[in-house]
Amino acid sequence: MKEIIITVENFTKEVLKSDKPVLVDFWAEWCGPCRMLAPVLAEFAASHDEVKVGKVNVDEQSVLAAEFGIMSIPTLILFKDGQPVAQRIGLQNAASLEQLIKE
Repeated sequence: MKEIIITVENFTKEVLKSDKPVLVDFWAEWCGPCRMLAPVLAEFAASHDEVKVGKVNVDEQSVLAAEFGIMSIPTLILFKDGQPVAQRIGLQNAASLEQLIKE
């Protein structure tokens, strides 16, 4: 499945009311580790249809970043049934993403 862009306008529909778990990447264009994580996440999204992968640009969606207390990026938050259930901060590899969705 392709990554989706998450905004304030579509957050409820795409994340909170999703029928499958959603892994949300809080990132920014200027963030080096975020850019390094991007291809790992894209590959993960393409090979895991059971999880939706969304991206929140913290510079463009500061309300969402503030709502979830994002202090460092990249920050990944896994939502299940509309609730945040797990979080990782910093650059992650494919194995850590696999582990995250199993929590």
